[in-house]
Amino acid sequence: MFELPRERVGLGLGEKWKSFMKLYMTFVTVYRSPDESPEHTVPHQCRAQLKAMGYYPNSEERRIPGRRTWFLFIFSQITMFFCSQCYGIFDSLDDLVEWGRDLAFIIASFFIYFKFIYFLLYADNVDEVIDGLEECYHWERAGPAAAGVRSAKRLHYLIVIGMQIIWAFSMVVFVLLLVTTPLWTQQDLPLHVSYPFHLHDSSKHPVTHILIYISHSWSILYFLTGLVSTEGLSISIYSQLTTGLNVLCVELRHLHQLCDGDEDLLRWEINRLVKYHQKIISLVDRSNEVFHGPLIMQMIVNFLLVSLSVFEAMMARHDPKVAGQFILLMILALGHLSMWTKFGDMMSQESLEVAEAAYEAYDPNVGSKKIDCHIRLIMLRAQEPLIMRATPFPTFNMINYKAILNQCYGILTLLLNTLD
Repeated sequence: MFELPRERVGLGLGEKWKSFMKLYMTFVTVYRSPDESPEHTVPHQCRAQLKAMGYYPNSEERRIPGRRTWFLFIFSQITMFFCSQCYGIFDSLDDLVEWGRDLAFIIASFFIYFKFIYFLLYADNVDEVIDGLEECYHWERAGPAAAGVRSAKRLHYLIVIGMQIIWAFSMVVFVLLLVTTPLWTQQDLPLHVSYPFHLHDSSKHPVTHILIYISHSWSILYFLTGLVSTEGLSISIYSQLTTGLNVLCVELRHLHQLCDGDEDLLRWEINRLVKYHQKIISLVDRSNEVFHGPLIMQMIVNFLLVSLSVFEAMMARHDPKVAGQFILLMILALGHLSMWTKFGDMMSQESLEVAEAAYEAYDPNVGSKKIDCHIRLIMLRAQEPLIMRATPFPTFNMINYKAILNQCYGILTLLLNTLD
């Protein structure tokens, strides 16, 4: 009788912590076992991690008692956090370095704010993509291609989660630098903020100052952890699509070995792979549609952060501590943008590989004209690369990534020349 309400309310803190860490524990298990592949896709596990944090407000989560109140609390917390930063920037107008530092953190906070609002509105649409990927993940069958498929899934999991662990470690260093800012600078709070009636002033309101410090430290830790998980989920969707294309190539190359001259089995397998390829194409289109806003915001925010952080690092070069913060921010922004562009490139390249794999599966001596027609259909669909794009912005690939860096360098040169 006493256990039922607890099941309805949700998991305890211990269970939430286990659910949050399961992603990394699975990484260790898969890494230690060469023949092991994860049970679920990376996006599926990232979603479970966000649910454990109370940071994934889809319809299912909002139906849990008390969860709406929690989402409202988070929304009010991040709103106050962002507004206090915007209010505080007016105190830094006389100092270009401080003003640039405040502006950089406002841009980063706005991106976190935007991502939370986005998931608040479109989490159910993201669920649709994740469930589609989960369906594709379990689409393959036993046979000669099974070992290659398992290896592709394992490699994808280790690369994506490994990169997420590195990024999480960088965020931990960044959080420590921010939270300990009052210890090695004249600033009283982790970030420069202002509140009405000078509530942030330690000399006038010591109690509210301590409360604001605790609130900001918690917000920085929680929302940056949420950012790592939401970005991990978002980028893993596209990397999982790349893995799906890789699995398709592996199965096409082992097609005749599996069928061994059985025309009926060959026909059935070709039909299955045609549907699988179409499913991947549909999921790419749907992902670009669902993530249209975040992809645009991604490119704008990273472009602004890279340009601003490099400029401010140059301006603060005589103060190594301040310059170090901007350099770390620049590395995080560049690494973030690099991940997206690289995975966009990989997806496009792998989608073209499907045509070559289909050509290898073609055998004029085996199968009917209908089977040959289906193979040609796969080859025809694979002529155009699948891309990660949010119109009107360019495709996420390494060519456009270099163009963005050139633009950042041009803006930096112009600003430095103007100041000289």
